[in-house]
Amino acid sequence: MCNLYNATTTHEAMRRLFLPINDLTNRLTPQMDVFPDYPAPIGRKDANGDRELAIARWGMPTPPQFLKGEVDYGVTNIRNVKSPHWQAWLGPANRCVVPATSFSEYGKLPDPVTKKKPLHWFALNEHNPLFCFAGIWTNWYSVRKKKEGPVQADIFAFLTTFPNAIVKPIHEQAMPVILRTTEEIDTWMNAPTEEALQLQRPLPDNELIVLPQPKAEEEQPLLL
Repeated sequence: MCNLYNATTTHEAMRRLFLPINDLTNRLTPQMDVFPDYPAPIGRKDANGDRELAIARWGMPTPPQFLKGEVDYGVTNIRNVKSPHWQAWLGPANRCVVPATSFSEYGKLPDPVTKKKPLHWFALNEHNPLFCFAGIWTNWYSVRKKKEGPVQADIFAFLTTFPNAIVKPIHEQAMPVILRTTEEIDTWMNAPTEEALQLQRPLPDNELIVLPQPKAEEEQPLLL
């Protein structure tokens, strides 16, 4: 499950890829790691059907049978689009795209020294070019955090699918649905649901890489 992605890009790059008419982000230039419930840019349609860039919080409503108490932390990844819970949001009015430059998954085995599982990052290539996740969004009234209380907020999540050969050795359950071109984005945003959901497939193996792990800082000699 992807619960951390990065969106380090420019407002102009998002505009070129999504071609929005309106902008509610105040020309945001994203340079950030995005965790669940963080605000992040999405591309969606407004009430008139025009494309716009907006800010929403990551995590769609949890199916009621899985809620424990009043706090709904949200569902970040959606795989089973046949579930009745998601059906109302699969039409063009509630589809969105989520700009990103890389996403992460934890490895299976903890580091023998730190006891922590290593974090692996995936991108289209070593230059971390912009792409989009295929997502859905809605406006929802709920308690996201107990200390915050009830809020009305725009929220989103993105679709996942089975992993390709690059992701599977690290995370064998799923990978995000990635859109790379304006044509794929146009299909996701406008096509009938059955056609749009054909995009719920893994990225070809040759179009994704695992980014090199950052090197640990060399131990500095003690100066006496």
